[in-house]
Amino acid sequence: MTQNFLEMRNITKVYPNGVVANEGVDLICGKGEIHALMGENGAGKSTLMKILFGIEEATEGSITFKGEKLNLKSPLDAIDKGIGMVHQHFMLDEDLTVTDNIILGIEPKKGLAIDYEEARRMVIETSERYQLKVDPDALVMDLEVGRKQKVEILKALIRGAELLIMDEPTAVLTPQETEELFEQFKILRDEGHTIIFISHKLREISSICSRATIMRSGKGLGSYDLENVTIQELSRMMVGRDVVREIEKKAPTPGEKKLEVKDVTIVNDELVVAVDQMNLTLHEGEILGIAGVEGNGQRELVDCITGLATEYEGEILIDGTSLKKKDTVKQARNLGLFHIPEDRLTYGVMADGSITDNLISNRFNKPEFNKYGFMDYKKIHALADELIEEYEVKTDSKFTPMRMLSGGNMQKVVAAREMSEDIEVLVADQPTRGVDVGTASFIHDQLVSIRDGGAAILLISADINEVMEMSDRLIVMYDGKISGYFNDLSNLSE
Repeated sequence: MTQNFLEMRNITKVYPNGVVANEGVDLICGKGEIHALMGENGAGKSTLMKILFGIEEATEGSITFKGEKLNLKSPLDAIDKGIGMVHQHFMLDEDLTVTDNIILGIEPKKGLAIDYEEARRMVIETSERYQLKVDPDALVMDLEVGRKQKVEILKALIRGAELLIMDEPTAVLTPQETEELFEQFKILRDEGHTIIFISHKLREISSICSRATIMRSGKGLGSYDLENVTIQELSRMMVGRDVVREIEKKAPTPGEKKLEVKDVTIVNDELVVAVDQMNLTLHEGEILGIAGVEGNGQRELVDCITGLATEYEGEILIDGTSLKKKDTVKQARNLGLFHIPEDRLTYGVMADGSITDNLISNRFNKPEFNKYGFMDYKKIHALADELIEEYEVKTDSKFTPMRMLSGGNMQKVVAAREMSEDIEVLVADQPTRGVDVGTASFIHDQLVSIRDGGAAILLISADINEVMEMSDRLIVMYDGKISGYFNDLSNLSE
């Protein structure tokens, strides 16, 4: 392995508002290395990688790649130099097909026109080669989150970058998909590619990476050979304290029925039966987990329960009241149902709205904040300050636009908004996806706390450890049906 394939030296980024995102950070990678970049949400990892990919310009510092000092002004400069990036938040045009998104900017031509047959062939060949199969003709808007991530990965791989920046690439993948991706990482590494792997999943980092650079509060804490440090030590360096990984919770005391799904059948947009005569009951004071590989009806079921979709057969009741299929999310919320969505950017936040706007968006019409059409901004700002502090959202102002936050801090804002109300039912769909170990621990504690306060929680997670540790009861979904039901999880601990 040739050392110093990439050298980022003394990288500092200060924004016009005075926020210091990076301060004197060094990152050194060798050729043919899978190198982890670690740190809490808001530690400055994404900013550092945006500088490497030409999205941002450093205030100070230098970048040397393959012995050449770079002056990157745009992502096109980075791509031209052999640097590719898979973004944590999708950079896709929802109205275009998979093929259109992947070949955008490198379109094969037949005369003056785009050769769509050749473009489609390129996409199929690349997707099969990297074991990231997608439908080349599908519209991106119709894809599940995991498949959208595959499209992002393919966009980088089809361009054959020598250095790949992977910003939380496994956050939306199933365990099986993650294993396939890691096999390809190894192939790329063995062929001489260098991969910078940003992740909060410490076991993944330990299994696939040789070295790690750790960041905290915008500063670099050094690089470490992973064979010489434990997961607990990595966690401590990231967060700055010991993080208790085991979830402590007392036995549940289930009460009245809060959510009932009766003989629900859902046909998806492809006219396929996604949920087939589903029945489940959720009681107050308990967490019911739904496990299973994504794509087995979980998304469609959640959409109907939360009011995002209304086309289904059967009946859904919240606290004994049936959801009318013609009604919307508002009816479900009025019945006390709250929702942490799987895709926070699409359904969870207003990206251009401020943190305060997002925190108040589900209660702005309540009398305590809105009297006779006049907003009580004193109370609104007090609530925002309280939730930002309680949920440890890293920001310099409650007026910061959501798009300026890291993914994990966005998730904290969504969790704060949805978990700070008077909850009858909480649907928590991948609540810790893409967040660091400290934030995940905090969200888990909050879920247990509101369960103990009497809320009924439906937890959907592709992380089998999370769903087993958090759940009081567990169902497994496969092909739109319940394929397994576990009332006592203690027998599954092994």
